[in-house]
Amino acid sequence: MDTVTKDAIVQQLIQLTSRDQVNVDPDQLNYASLDFYRKYPRARKIYQAPIPVAIVYPENVEQVAAVLKYANDTGVNVIPRTGGSEIERGLESAREPHIIVDGSRLNQILKFDPEDMQLTVQAEVPLKQAEDWLNEKGYTTGHLPQSQPLADFGGLVATRSIGQLSTLYGGIEDMVVGLEAVMPDGRIVRIKNVPRRSVGPDIRHVFIGNEGSLAFITEVTVKLFPYLPDTYHYLAYTVDTMREGFHLLRDIVATGYRPSVVRLYDAQDWSQFYPKHAEKPVLIFRTEGPQPLSDATAGAIKAMVEASDQTQPYEPLDEIIDWFKHLTWTQKEADAEVNQLEKTLFVGFTTEVAANWHEIANIFEAVTARVKKEIPNLYGIGGHSSHSYVNGTNLYFVYAFIDAEDDPAGEMARYHDPINKIIVEETLKRGGTMSHHHGVGKARAPFIKEEYGSSYWVLKTLLKSFDPKNTMNAGNIIPLKFWDEPD
Repeated sequence: MDTVTKDAIVQQLIQLTSRDQVNVDPDQLNYASLDFYRKYPRARKIYQAPIPVAIVYPENVEQVAAVLKYANDTGVNVIPRTGGSEIERGLESAREPHIIVDGSRLNQILKFDPEDMQLTVQAEVPLKQAEDWLNEKGYTTGHLPQSQPLADFGGLVATRSIGQLSTLYGGIEDMVVGLEAVMPDGRIVRIKNVPRRSVGPDIRHVFIGNEGSLAFITEVTVKLFPYLPDTYHYLAYTVDTMREGFHLLRDIVATGYRPSVVRLYDAQDWSQFYPKHAEKPVLIFRTEGPQPLSDATAGAIKAMVEASDQTQPYEPLDEIIDWFKHLTWTQKEADAEVNQLEKTLFVGFTTEVAANWHEIANIFEAVTARVKKEIPNLYGIGGHSSHSYVNGTNLYFVYAFIDAEDDPAGEMARYHDPINKIIVEETLKRGGTMSHHHGVGKARAPFIKEEYGSSYWVLKTLLKSFDPKNTMNAGNIIPLKFWDEPD
């Protein structure tokens, strides 16, 4: 295949769209070369990643199809972008030349259907905008990730997102009814909106979680739920040990109760919120729904937790209610975190995993022990469980290390990557999954074979079938060095 020049790429993109839809501003291109994986400001300034040739902003599905077909025909690597809140290096390029296909002009709410309890939107409709609009009408998507002000529907689906109310409403995969997407060769496909189908494999899941590696999602239809904020109940307790906390979470969910929020924080993690009340792990619950259901759920949880001789009511409860109000960030909080990282002497990151109940406490203890032993300059490591299921739960590790101001770009290789590796290793060793909801990107892609085991062949066959030229976010999920290996 002949190498296409940068000027030729730009000119062709202009012909396929228009001049004002193709951005070649150097500052914008530089910013687009990195994602929130390198949110540490000084590291973002120093780390050198490949710069995209251009950012193109399609205004309809036909333009998306034309751009993808051109890239596929010429071997240009395409990185889809919606909200831009990816934190696993999914927006960084692994092969050149590359372009960013940005969906920000696909931003219309297409259909609100209260009878069928569905909302259809274009890919770049901001979740916060849609959620506020729905709340005024008495509805909710039930999907409230902390990144809500940065998140758009296409990205939520592409990354298999989870919201903070997932124990009641489920993840994005439970909410997606149908969608429209464009394949690498420009083919437009649509999955119709029905409550359930038994007609072979559920092909929604070809697209949910694809991380831009085999399609560009242009339209999404999700379920809706009644919005009933007046029925909320809040409960909070301290618990003597994390093991007892996991045991209580397991019994509540396995018995059949579905609070919207069920969380367990270790003392280290909770200390970032209220250090004066961080001597023991903390259990937090919120219930909602029709008033009789919310009342019954709160009453049953209260009885189960207080039956343990290792729990005490958390005081003051007003502190917890205030914490809930800040659980989902606004853009102000997101910006404040980045600004704080610029001023402090430490750098904070997270890695989340999931496993079955019988191993979850073992993973927590093994990870925290290894990190404390093996990682120098550690400021601290803790974690919490925030998404529980009848058969297991997740762990969201939160850690920080001391900043070496002479080499901020090296912090990733010296501290964050080794910590991430320890967490993944200890989780996979015990049969868990290396990513509960942040996806694979390029940061966790080196572990993809261990994650999938014998089913890795199915994953690779799927991606190579739909994207044989590897032009959709090359190196995402499956590293380039694995792509051409015989299996």
